[in-house]
Amino acid sequence: MAAALTTAALALVAVGPAEAAATTATFAKTSDWTSGWQGEYTITNGGSSAITSWTVEFDLPAGTGVGSYWDALLTTSGGHFTFTNRSWNGTIAPGASVKFGFLGTGPAAPAGCKLNGVSCTGTTGPSPSPSITTPIPGATPLARNGQLRVCGRQLCNQIGKPIQLRGMSTHGLQWYANCVNDNSLNVLAREWGADVLRISMYIQEGGYETDPAGFTAKVNDYIQKAYDRGMYAIVDWHMLSPGDPNFNLARAKTFFQQVAAKNKDKTNILYEIANEPSDVHWSSIKSYADQIIPVIRAQDSDGVVLVGTEDWSSLGASGDGQGVARILANPVNATNIMYTFHFYAASHDDYYLTTFRDAIAKLPMFVTEFGTQEATGDGGNDFARAQRYLDLMAQNKVSWVNWNYSDDMRSGAVFTEGTCAAGAYSGTARLKPAGAWIRDRIRTPDDF
Repeated sequence: MAAALTTAALALVAVGPAEAAATTATFAKTSDWTSGWQGEYTITNGGSSAITSWTVEFDLPAGTGVGSYWDALLTTSGGHFTFTNRSWNGTIAPGASVKFGFLGTGPAAPAGCKLNGVSCTGTTGPSPSPSITTPIPGATPLARNGQLRVCGRQLCNQIGKPIQLRGMSTHGLQWYANCVNDNSLNVLAREWGADVLRISMYIQEGGYETDPAGFTAKVNDYIQKAYDRGMYAIVDWHMLSPGDPNFNLARAKTFFQQVAAKNKDKTNILYEIANEPSDVHWSSIKSYADQIIPVIRAQDSDGVVLVGTEDWSSLGASGDGQGVARILANPVNATNIMYTFHFYAASHDDYYLTTFRDAIAKLPMFVTEFGTQEATGDGGNDFARAQRYLDLMAQNKVSWVNWNYSDDMRSGAVFTEGTCAAGAYSGTARLKPAGAWIRDRIRTPDDF
């Protein structure tokens, strides 16, 4: 994970009358390093009526460009860059502000800035000088790694280097979508330094089957939010009960066709096609995967697909222990795929750890869900055993995602109850013990 970035989260910020002399777009370099920098514009409405949309445009000289960006849409023409508002931040009340940011490459800063066609300063004078704060050691995970692929048993970046992604899973979107917003994702991406967001969309339990169009739109929005912040996004088809993925085969085909078609040109998407199969033989899981993957590939030829394994994605360790052998004897008939393993450290002992160690020596593996608690996502934390799993994954560059980025009452949710309503995501004051523990481990340096 990159060190914490200092960019403020997108917010409406009150501005006193004395400060509201003009409608302005003020630029600042919030971080600077050898090969680039992070920039931020603050648009302040100094007028007496609301702004309903905004456009900020500027020029960069040859050798300077824009990489990842967030909280805005971007079009370019040569060295001319035009940012426009997203659907949620186009309206700015009198005396209020919004922000958007981006990563720059090269030495220069924006010049000739215009806000809605007039000078960004609100006057004919020069733009303010950029400010510079603490440097960061590199760009976002997405900017550094690009399109991922599976090479051998490893997850590799665009130049074929094996890498490890580390990040967080949402809780069910039908319950805790209020914890997944611009502010919380800014904290996850820039303060925690997460590489990947797992978007956990339940199918039953009040999820996708109740509103397919609504949940599909929500997932697409979160993929975009992750993309804007330079994070990868795992689309988690969170089938739980019933445990046979074929029960939802028709729904899954519809969903993945639509999501893959919408996001096929993005480089940040991974598809987790069956969260935790249970009470079903590997041959049924394989049959499901062999039918879903072609649906995805018809739209997206290179997105990595993650396939669930037997007995709640335990590789069969919660059953007869033969899950790895069955996969090796009858693998999914596709390329660019990985198999998933889930564990909860307080419940899943050395037998599970040994099963996992055996699997990563033979199969491409991705831990798309784990916790330091019991398998219920609750109870006491076993940080010592969890660290043994993390050490094994670090040694073998196995990517992982922790459960979960919410303020659910269970011990596995990182935030204390009421955090999401308060919007108080930054820092450590509102973190449970598991939240503080996992935040520290996500924030350690990446090896990309």
